Amino acid sequence: MSYIYISLGSNINREYHVKHGLTELTKAFGALTLSSLYESKAVGFDGSDFYNMVIGAETSYTIEEVADLLRNIEFEYGREQNAKKFSPRTLDLDLLLFDELVLTKPAQIPRDEITKNAFVLWPLAEIAESLKHPIINQSYGQLWSNFNKASQSITQIPFSWSHIMDNQKT
Repeated sequence: MSYIYISLGSNINREYHVKHGLTELTKAFGALTLSSLYESKAVGFDGSDFYNMVIGAETSYTIEEVADLLRNIEFEYGREQNAKKFSPRTLDLDLLLFDELVLTKPAQIPRDEITKNAFVLWPLAEIAESLKHPIINQSYGQLWSNFNKASQSITQIPFSWSHIMDNQKT
């Protein structure tokens, strides 16, 4: 079994897509470790604010299978096949970490955004504080502690989700 961390984001019908994204990830991986939910400004383009969080999960899937699964969930919830990198998202699922692997294909692992974006680093540090970045060799808690927090606007917001409740609504 491997342990993975996934960044989840949405800036279109945000609460709906976050909750349904979590439901799909639960179907795929079972029990999830969830960070808090954060609201942040769009990065790289002018757009509505995003909801973001990080999810940890155990999996027996290969990295290729996980990458395909995440893309398929995005497409199922309205992501366009040829969407620009910096554009609005119904659901954005990025594989951040896969055990301690360091790769460039089928995905960049660890994802470069971890150290550059507060909306990835803060929630990751929340659920994996003592875990060390496999290249930088500092814990995510240390990286967040040293992050220039004035450089990006991010706010922790109230959020409640239950897989059982969400299934009853769909």
